Amino acid sequence: MKKILKTGTPYIWLTACMLTISLLMIGGLILLIMVKGLGVFWPHEMVRFVLKDGSVVMGEIAKTESIPHIKDTYRTKLKVGNRDAFGLDFQWVDHEAVARREYPPDALAFERREWGNLYGFLKGLKVGENTKPISEQELESLIKESYALYKKIRHVEKRAIGNINYAMEKNRLALKRLQALPPNADSQARMHDVQADVSRLESLYRTQENLLAELYQEARKQEVVVTISDGRERTLPVFQIIRMYAPNKMGVFSKVGFYISKFWEFVSAEPREANTEGGIFPAIFGTVMMVFIMSIAVVPLGVLTAVYLKEYAGDNIVSRLVRISVSNLAGVPSIVFGVFGLGFFIYFIGGGIDNLFYSESLPTPTFGTGGILWASLTLSLLTVPVVVVATEEGLSSASKSVREGSYALGATKFETLWRVVLPQATPGILTGTILSMARAVGEVAPLMITGVVKLAPSLPLDSHYPFVHLERKFMHLGFHIYDVGFQSPNVEAAVPMVYTTTLVLVFTVLTLNISAILLRNRLRKWYNSSAM
Repeated sequence: MKKILKTGTPYIWLTACMLTISLLMIGGLILLIMVKGLGVFWPHEMVRFVLKDGSVVMGEIAKTESIPHIKDTYRTKLKVGNRDAFGLDFQWVDHEAVARREYPPDALAFERREWGNLYGFLKGLKVGENTKPISEQELESLIKESYALYKKIRHVEKRAIGNINYAMEKNRLALKRLQALPPNADSQARMHDVQADVSRLESLYRTQENLLAELYQEARKQEVVVTISDGRERTLPVFQIIRMYAPNKMGVFSKVGFYISKFWEFVSAEPREANTEGGIFPAIFGTVMMVFIMSIAVVPLGVLTAVYLKEYAGDNIVSRLVRISVSNLAGVPSIVFGVFGLGFFIYFIGGGIDNLFYSESLPTPTFGTGGILWASLTLSLLTVPVVVVATEEGLSSASKSVREGSYALGATKFETLWRVVLPQATPGILTGTILSMARAVGEVAPLMITGVVKLAPSLPLDSHYPFVHLERKFMHLGFHIYDVGFQSPNVEAAVPMVYTTTLVLVFTVLTLNISAILLRNRLRKWYNSSAM
């Protein structure tokens, strides 16, 4: 036995087993997320259960499972929708209580802008007090027309009225700024111009408000009557319908097309229904933008720190203490960095900026509140130890002969560092950047204090000057998962969004990391070939 242990073979097998277990755990997690996440948008069959007590339940099949602790009994979870009528989105049905099971081909699912899905049978188009029969094809045409009307309404609300409100806010601040100046002819003239512009904007606002009212009135004209599972009739404005589909009549290709359209909506649209419906584009945008800002901040800070420690500081007690401190920073809980970011970046620096440059906005803070800039800087402090350590390793790996050759040719220490050492250390620097990005993307605790919100009114990047608004709050995929999974008022409807958002977060991390890895490998090959 001792001879076998001395050979090291058992330890090799032990490490191999541990690696295999780790890979299986990671693979299982990814597989679970993919199975649960990718299947959310697939249109499932719609079933109608006629129960033994005479009641009727209808909806899309979510899953079927055996009833715990009861042998040979099963139950089906249905997405019954019709939240405004039943008060819930899902319902369990025991198979023992079912008298008859039907798959009606004319059963329709209506995805609404509010109140989730509505399931039922199309009765007709409401005309006054009467109901006019209408085909599914005719209703599809009406839905397309209503979508064009919806885009007009959104354009008026977001663009026209939004731009007017933005300009009026700027004028309000300009008036406040001018009122604080000593009265003179110039300030009075400028104030008159601003007031004239305010009057013009108020007139434009009233015009757009009247137009919006007309559009909403037009949107309410067309309504369809739908018979739901319990026989009641529901009136549904066509304007509220996003899409209509008949799952029981759809073929494979129709379901694939439906799946693609739903997935595209998920990654490109804004959220609805307390983030349980719609898309997550603002969260994707906020996450990627935050990572880029953090990278811009952390790379110079980490690289300069590592260069000084490795090339200039020497090996003394001060540099050793600094290295120990940097290493210990990696073990500090992330929430502590969030508290530091709140106190230093937001209250101290942001509050100082407001007092110096945005005093007319006070007491409403501009930079003295959470925003994407402060969140990114906080994460840069959190991840700087990773960049420092990786950069030091990269500097150590630089060829000693090439360094000495540079000195022999008369180059100074700085020239050697800039033209020889740093290029060779670039792959190591990028490795640190990759690791810092991977950690920053998944952090949530510091962001909850420094700027992330459940629903951001606007993106940090838009068409208003200066186009990049670093003071704005933002959405983040990690916080979106937490909010949907644990803060949603509709838990059952939120569960699918948790898996899909997690899948997108994993894909985002992989995309960012793979891009950085490809760049690192390309640079490594280039520098290795140039050194030869």
